[in-house]
Amino acid sequence: MSPNLFPILNTCTYLNTANSGILSKPVQEWRRKHDADFMMTGSNFRLQQGSIFPELKQNLATLFGGAPDQIFLVPNCSFGFNTLLDGLDKSHRFLLLDEDYPSVNYPVRSRKFDHTTVPISKNLEDDILAAIKRFKPSVFAFSIVQYISGIRLAPDFIKTIKQTFPDLLLIADGTQFCGTSPFNFETSGLDAILSSGYKWMLGGFGNGFVLLSDQLKDQLFRERKPASLPTENFLENRDHLSLSFEPGHLDTLNFGSLNQGVQQLQLLGLENIEKITQSICTQARAEFHSRDLLSKEMLERKAQSTIISLPLTPAVCEKLTAAKIIFSNRGAGSRFSFHFYNTHADLNHLLAVLDGKS
Repeated sequence: MSPNLFPILNTCTYLNTANSGILSKPVQEWRRKHDADFMMTGSNFRLQQGSIFPELKQNLATLFGGAPDQIFLVPNCSFGFNTLLDGLDKSHRFLLLDEDYPSVNYPVRSRKFDHTTVPISKNLEDDILAAIKRFKPSVFAFSIVQYISGIRLAPDFIKTIKQTFPDLLLIADGTQFCGTSPFNFETSGLDAILSSGYKWMLGGFGNGFVLLSDQLKDQLFRERKPASLPTENFLENRDHLSLSFEPGHLDTLNFGSLNQGVQQLQLLGLENIEKITQSICTQARAEFHSRDLLSKEMLERKAQSTIISLPLTPAVCEKLTAAKIIFSNRGAGSRFSFHFYNTHADLNHLLAVLDGKS
């Protein structure tokens, strides 16, 4: 990947997409033109840019195998998830994962939904199935990829849950997943996937999206359905779900940036992106395991993400920072993440510093 496309790659080894994606030059140029047009045209600008939102929904539907009317645009995943929870009946019982992202677990707990948790372990999938049978939840809310460890729930496992427990609502945070692998919402078994756009989607901050199954849409905000909808022209074709997830004006700069990121992913192809990232990550996991930095269980998991956590000492972390390798400390480990703009040379640089050779 040319550093001219992502200028930051000229200055460092960027292994931190799990924290934030990077801004490409084409997106920056689009944003500059966007604001210049706003500056020069004032209120007419909004009339010209209104097409961004349906275009983005169509592009997301094409990329992720849904339909535009299943997609809602939100400022971030957390906003979307909180809105979704407020639309559910309070009688729902939740299954959660220990150490999952706080924006998944805290909103459920703080709303005092009945819930139980499953610890993250080498037997995670078996433990999830056992907890479903024992606790009998009505909702399983989880991140597809765990933000600390990088553990990913396999697509086939998610489908198995839905086939075995068809009435169980499956709600997934896809922020550390969307943009890394091919994904088809219609066949995934999920009832909702929510994602912010600033990580693997390369859309910058202030944007995200929600995809909802018809099964879940029918259960949300039932008490609002009988209320009369607004009749103003600028709110035509809006239903109670749209008015709940997309209240007020959507921002053309932020969602236009996400649209640019989606188009970039479409151009590259999610299959090709997965091929590139998994090639690097497969080599990385093998190298880390050979240095006793990664367990055999993590090495041999069936489904692998693009996030790898290593137990590094503060002294080693300081050496990595001095070598201009950008990463994050999360939980008890140091987290490295690889996107399509990373190369095997980036991995070799990381390994050389870990080995004290650079």
